[in-house]
Order: sequence, then structure tokens, then C-alpha cells
Amino acid sequence: MSTANNPFMPSFKDLPKEMPIFPLSGVLLMPFGRLPLNIFEPRYIDMVNDAMNTHRMIGMIQPKVKGECHKLYNVGCAGRIVEFAETDDGRYLVTLQGVSRFRIDQELEQDHLYRTIKPDWDGYEGDLNPKGCLDVDRGRLTRLLSTYFDQQDMSCDFKKFDNTPDGKLMTCLSMVCPFTASEKQALLEQVCCVQRAKLFMNMLEMAIEQGDPMDPSTKSCH
Repeated sequence: MSTANNPFMPSFKDLPKEMPIFPLSGVLLMPFGRLPLNIFEPRYIDMVNDAMNTHRMIGMIQPKVKGECHKLYNVGCAGRIVEFAETDDGRYLVTLQGVSRFRIDQELEQDHLYRTIKPDWDGYEGDLNPKGCLDVDRGRLTRLLSTYFDQQDMSCDFKKFDNTPDGKLMTCLSMVCPFTASEKQALLEQVCCVQRAKLFMNMLEMAIEQGDPMDPSTKSCH
């Protein structure tokens, strides 16, 4: 799906020059992927409020070391708030739809508690028009996923993948599989979706050979 088919998504030239970031280890957002978030910290409540009043964009990015948010990877993915709900106990439930990757050009001084950056979008214009067919070897992928999911004690209905375009499928799998933070970052930073698909299957093969569960935080694929 391209931005031309979605009147609410920004064009490349309209991507914001300033944007809040949400550092979160082990969480991957990819262009055109959907990421649900449970927002409860006051500073991030403020971040969502400010984003909703401007361009509705938030940059998801990983810390290089879990728990040390002052050291971030340089590449993240911007998501646009496409679903928003309030809870009676003061939380926001939001869903981000991935728009484009970015590099941190500069972190900006602000008078609020959440962090804001000047993003560099150069080189990522293709993120707004992803490929639908990557010529993924579905047979090999299904075999690897079946073994890997059994190993990770995860469940998945593989029949749901049959009519899913390659690009959308690889985005979903890259986001939900419990790879390490550095492995997820490597998937995010691949130059193109074809290379990402190759790396993803190589990661599955390596994980299967190692034979040990990695991060059990994700237990199902819907």
C-alpha cells in the first residue's frame, strides 16, 4: 500500500522536521507495520498529547543497552497515531502505523520531559512505497517458522499467511518474533525489504541451530 492510497498518511516531503522519540528496548516498528502501545508514564502522556495536536508522529527507537536510554541506536522508525483510546485509570491505548525510518540528526533541547529530535529522512523515501512481492520462498519460510515457533513455545496459524503479500508478511514477522534487540535493529537497518527477508530467514536458521529460547515475551502470532 502506498501513501497515494491513504489520504491520511504524509508524503515524504511533509515528514516533520522535529519529532518526539519513545525509546523502548526490544520493540520494533517497521514501515507500514502496526504497533499497539500502552502509555501510562506522565511524560509519555504529554508526548502523545503534543503529537496529537501536531503531526501525530512519534519516533520509535531502541536503546543500545536495555535500561540505558541515554545511549540510543541511530536509526528508528516513525509511526503515526492511527488509533487512540483513554482508560478510566489514566492510560492511553494507542496504535502507531509505521511511516518511515529515520536517523537521529540532532537531539533538541526542550522544556518537557520526553525527548525530541531533528530526524534525518534522507535515503528512506522508498519506505513510503513498499514492495508487495519479494519472491520469498514460502515453503522454506513455513518450515523454519514451524520449527522456530515450536522451539520458542509460540503458536501461529500458518494458513493465515497464504494470501498475505510478502512485504506485509515479513514486516509482521520481523516485529513479532522474539529476536534480541540487536537482531531486531539489524532487521530494521537493512537497505531494502529483499535483504531484510534474507536476513530474517538466516536468523531463524541460526536460532534453530542454537536450540535455546531467546526472549519469551512474545508467545503468539495473530
